[in-house]
Amino acid sequence: MRGMTLNRAGQPLELKELPIPEPQANQVLLKIHVCGVCRTDLHIVDGELTKPKLPLILGHQIVGTIVKNGARATKYSVGTRVGVPWLGHTCNCCRYCLRGKENLCDRALFTGYDLNGGFAEYAVADESFCFPIPKDFSDLQAAPLLCAGLIGYRSYRLTEDAERIGFYGFGAAAHILIQVAKYQGKQVYAFTRSGDTQGQEFARHLGAVWAGGSDELPPEELDAAIIFAPIGNLVPAALKAVAKGGIVVCAGIHMSNIPSFPYQILWGERVLRSVANLTRQDGDEFLALAPQIPIKTEVNAFPLSQANNALNALRTGKINGAAVLVVEQEQNCSHFK
Repeated sequence: MRGMTLNRAGQPLELKELPIPEPQANQVLLKIHVCGVCRTDLHIVDGELTKPKLPLILGHQIVGTIVKNGARATKYSVGTRVGVPWLGHTCNCCRYCLRGKENLCDRALFTGYDLNGGFAEYAVADESFCFPIPKDFSDLQAAPLLCAGLIGYRSYRLTEDAERIGFYGFGAAAHILIQVAKYQGKQVYAFTRSGDTQGQEFARHLGAVWAGGSDELPPEELDAAIIFAPIGNLVPAALKAVAKGGIVVCAGIHMSNIPSFPYQILWGERVLRSVANLTRQDGDEFLALAPQIPIKTEVNAFPLSQANNALNALRTGKINGAAVLVVEQEQNCSHFK
């Protein structure tokens, strides 16, 4: 099979011919249709997440068809279309797993980090960590739901009953979660890089009641804010924007250092918290909700062989919505320029 491999942090991915993996007892073998490209992939390539398996096949927003089951894999039949997310394995016996917090598992393994992922033609995955894809979603439309959607949804739920929510960084996750917020009658205020008028217009097009630079204050105080961009300076900015009792959620797996800030902007029972990974319950809930809205993802498609171009476009902020690698029928893929 063909696969894009990372051999060393800071280097481009290499297209290689690799053996097709064999599913172990509780695994399934997937023929991959598409795989989403995530900012976490950038953090791995750039060496900001420091302990990946190397060499590594990146990618944790996999949509594919099961073509072979391991000896004890009975949950899905051959031919079933499933998605594979970031969380790829948990121990089921640590204190976090036993308390229903498997996203914090001490011995968790992650797809496209500890386990080979979806920047390839085939992948194996633990059947317990695969999700059936709602039939209403095409492969391209489904891929961003598996991380941008799932992690975004977990972050969104932590804003509790907030009516006015700020999204700092309007990328793959925000463009999905604004649709959830609108469906539930909430108002979204979008914050982009200063001067990113195209991103601000995209946010308004999707229903943001206000859009501006992340260095601006919104026209009214927010009840909550979610920081999707991996920029520590946004933490004090978001705290200044939320009202007393407001919640600020840091949604990324990596963030640059948070600068010191005066206690006054945290005081007033404001809450600052992070999100780590996802649980399978998050996946079940979100993938059941997505067709009801229905969520429509904005996708920029790239051939598998142009994974480095997709990563660079994401790095430089040239993606509105989500980037997705098309593994099958590459000749028909019109990639983002």
